[in-house]
Amino acid sequence: MNQIYLDYNASTPIAPEVVEAMQPLLKDYYGNPSALHWAGKPVKALLQRAREQVAALISCSPNEIIFTSGGSESNNLALKGYYFKNRVKGNHIVTSTVEHPAILNPCKFLEQLGAKVTYVGVDQYGRVDPADVEEALTDDTILISIMHSNNEVGTIQPIKEIASIANRHGITFHTDASQSAGKIPLDVNEENVDMLSLAGHKIYAPKGIGALYIRNGIELEPQVHGAGHEFGLRAGTENTLLAVGLGKACEIAKNRSDYHQMKDLTNYFWEQLNDTFPQKVVLNGHTEHRLPNTLNVSFTNKIGQDILDAIPSLAASTGSACHAGNVELSSVLKEMEVPEYIGMGAIRFSLGRDTTKEKIDQVLEWLRKVV
Repeated sequence: MNQIYLDYNASTPIAPEVVEAMQPLLKDYYGNPSALHWAGKPVKALLQRAREQVAALISCSPNEIIFTSGGSESNNLALKGYYFKNRVKGNHIVTSTVEHPAILNPCKFLEQLGAKVTYVGVDQYGRVDPADVEEALTDDTILISIMHSNNEVGTIQPIKEIASIANRHGITFHTDASQSAGKIPLDVNEENVDMLSLAGHKIYAPKGIGALYIRNGIELEPQVHGAGHEFGLRAGTENTLLAVGLGKACEIAKNRSDYHQMKDLTNYFWEQLNDTFPQKVVLNGHTEHRLPNTLNVSFTNKIGQDILDAIPSLAASTGSACHAGNVELSSVLKEMEVPEYIGMGAIRFSLGRDTTKEKIDQVLEWLRKVV
């Protein structure tokens, strides 16, 4: 345990089963999946199988899955694609102030092209109030995009309630589920979402691959134009190698049922921190509506990055930026109105499949010495 990784929300290692599933495409399956001959047909079959595996994870139809280069492209395709295709119906979008930059920056871009965007705030736990979303709607609202869970503090949003509001008003609803997939069960029909973004490297698949679920009937303008790949929504020969990796990763996630064990380990970590540093450690995010693997805590009157710098064997992250001793709180903590003396000591510990109680105990020992 010379090195311990607790930054699974940033990126996960590739699962061994995923590596194994990809191996044949590095040697034997080299044909173009669009080709109709002997070299193309088996590759197309592998691509279709991967699409089915991704679809099974979120309980949708395979023809509702579009492969992308990752969560950022999925979000861009959802937002820009929907706006460009449907702006004749209206030009208003509703999102939240704590979204990932892959949502906030496309929204800012669309504002330059005439879109009007309302950024709904959050409470002290980083949670959106569905009533605030409904209040923000206008006759010109065509799209609502609220993240499924926050990548920094792990707070899970009331997606089902917000989706119901969208459905009641006849508005399309998108959610960025990059951090939720593989950590908690997802069902697009149960939660009534119209579009959902996934990222491979958050779910033990390679970087550079993702997917966008688009409910049948939703029309988007492609962002990459060319031949009619991916049901005409993303031109370019499909990256079957990475798609197969994502498919296998989704299959593994679908068959796992260790959510409660992960939550128990995270709760153990928090309880030990609370006992070790009474009155000096604060939980950021919701106590219950939180990803089972995510623990964002603040060491009061400390600087989170200083703590991590003093423990080089620990891989974790802090959303706040530190420049020459001055700490700028992350936008998420600012929106949660976390005081600076608390927020500057924030560290996000995100656990994964290889995290054990022994590793957590080792991290606690390191923290005791440093803090």
